[in-house]
Amino acid sequence: MKTTGSIRTRRRFWVDPRFVIGLVLVAASIAGVGAIVAGSDRTTAVYTARHTLTVGDQLRSADLVESRVQLGGTADLYLMPAADLKRGLLVTQTILAGELVARSAVGQASGSDVTSVVVDIPGRLAASIVAGSVVDIWSARATGPSEYAPPTILVGQAVIVRIVEPTGIIAADNGQSVEMLVPKASVGVVLEAIMNGDAVAIVPVNTPVVP
Repeated sequence: MKTTGSIRTRRRFWVDPRFVIGLVLVAASIAGVGAIVAGSDRTTAVYTARHTLTVGDQLRSADLVESRVQLGGTADLYLMPAADLKRGLLVTQTILAGELVARSAVGQASGSDVTSVVVDIPGRLAASIVAGSVVDIWSARATGPSEYAPPTILVGQAVIVRIVEPTGIIAADNGQSVEMLVPKASVGVVLEAIMNGDAVAIVPVNTPVVP
């Protein structure tokens, strides 16, 4: 008579080689795609303007947004986050909101040759004239009561700093005051036109055509 004892059966761990090969191929595929994506990312971190910056503004970190864009070989033409803003960089050309900050638009000596003046402009301003707009200042010399000489350009390429909103109970409808940056050499002729009561108007320069 045979005694039946407890028989323990060991289970052998068996792995299908095809499964291992599949895992290796998947991992290699993921690594390859990652390498391709990393290699194709040729974007550069540069600054864009958070809001419109006008000539003479001091450049601060709060005025800028770091963005990554594809610039190719022109990356050196734009201000990068590595630039030291503590050096007192100033705006030398108007930079519109969302525009890339070109190195040529900032510098150390901006504002040394321009100053701001406030001019009362009769009538309504063009809708395209806002802070940062570049305008020509036209003037018609007063020759008599309600008589004026033909208008001529008094100052070219002035920059709008701000449009002074009328205050008080009754808002003036006969004009607005506009603060503009003009070359210091032109301040005299602007003040002379104001004191003489000449007719002064501003015309936007290179206004884009909106369909």
